[in-house]
Amino acid sequence: MTEKQAGSHENGPGLLFGTKEEEEKMTYQQAVARVDSRLRFGIKAGLDNITALLHKLGDPHKKLRVVHVAGTNGKGTTCTLLAAVLCKAGYRTGLFTSPYVIDFRERFIINGTMIEPEGVIQLVKKVEPAVLELEQEGVYVTEFEMITAMGFLWFSEQQCDVVVLEVGLGGRFDATNVIACPEAAVVASISLDHTAILGGTVEQIAFEKAGIFKPGTTAVLYPKEPEGAQTVLENACREKGIPCVTAREQDVTVQDTDISGTRLLWKGKLPLSMAFIGEHQRLNAATVLAVIEVLREKGWCLPDESVQRGFAAAHIPARMEYIEGHPPVLLDGGHNPGCAKALRQVLETYLPGRTLTAVIGMMADKDSETALSEVAPLFAHVITVQPQNPRSLPAEELAKRAGHYCSDCKAAESVEEALSMARTLCGEDGVMVVCGSFYLASEVRPFLLSGEKKEARP
Repeated sequence: MTEKQAGSHENGPGLLFGTKEEEEKMTYQQAVARVDSRLRFGIKAGLDNITALLHKLGDPHKKLRVVHVAGTNGKGTTCTLLAAVLCKAGYRTGLFTSPYVIDFRERFIINGTMIEPEGVIQLVKKVEPAVLELEQEGVYVTEFEMITAMGFLWFSEQQCDVVVLEVGLGGRFDATNVIACPEAAVVASISLDHTAILGGTVEQIAFEKAGIFKPGTTAVLYPKEPEGAQTVLENACREKGIPCVTAREQDVTVQDTDISGTRLLWKGKLPLSMAFIGEHQRLNAATVLAVIEVLREKGWCLPDESVQRGFAAAHIPARMEYIEGHPPVLLDGGHNPGCAKALRQVLETYLPGRTLTAVIGMMADKDSETALSEVAPLFAHVITVQPQNPRSLPAEELAKRAGHYCSDCKAAESVEEALSMARTLCGEDGVMVVCGSFYLASEVRPFLLSGEKKEARP
């Protein structure tokens, strides 16, 4: 690695934008750009780097109580529901998730409110000097490691009572796994994703997720893990000597559901309403409720009323999000075969008989063939587009692959063109479905909400 690649700057350590005066006037966009610049260091297995960085920052992670959540699919919903319940119960609750959809600040939330832009600037000013010090010592911090350190520092400074912490990738070597014993270690639904890094079987992936299990915690598992994954997770709990609770899907029944949300009944007694739809969301809800029972046993005060209010308040942009309009749009950022199966189930359940026109964009490193085989046959028309990301699949290639499952596939040159084409094809009674990538969702959502390209808040 050259001196330039290692982070040496002509204006001295930490001065990426010029003079000291310019440094002091750092904008929010510049602060985010500094974090994004860490992408060049890629992914490095192990926790040594994040441990060294946090130590230079005073080990803020050691001051926090945490619920740690891993999984392939559904961990974002699980985290959001759980954080909302803890908040409604009166706890100052931090929520750390990834990826973000619209705004980088979505990664850092306390009691439902994103960090202010000035807060991001201050965090970068505090964390980046430690990052550059480590570079002088031959330790190179990745983007996600820097973001994780920023999160721990902010939640600690803000004196959170608890942090709901979503794993970025895998579990065992994920930067978030630097924490000590969590209040609960949760594994949401497991399926094949990131196979080049985590392994090509659900058993290998489950082994990586089980890396968040630590002596003294309680593991909580999704109700319907693949058999091989369930065995790996249970064996890991036995090896660590920790309790293993598998959520019971029969504890949660659907009372009513439509495209806008789901009404549930917990253990035949407590009615709950949530904005999330689909059978998989009922199972995610069951997982969250199992975590709540574990926390109650550990002394956390989580009254039924707080559970109801938390479920009702929870919301995530671009996760089976239904946006009214002409035409109405179902926006989903799911990007792997498990997400595609969930999307198919939602389309078949909630939009039967409707003419569906899809706008699809995907990353080249995702299993597009399997995902397309799940959903593309349901669409009358498919418009493909290339999201603004270096890993994205060219629109022409995606259209060619989609053509195996849908007879009318066209490639668009831009998001604007794709949406315009889809609106025309939807006609009076059709529905637009935007899917395949959170990167695409982040580009499209502002158009859908405002009709013009500008920042939108989730």
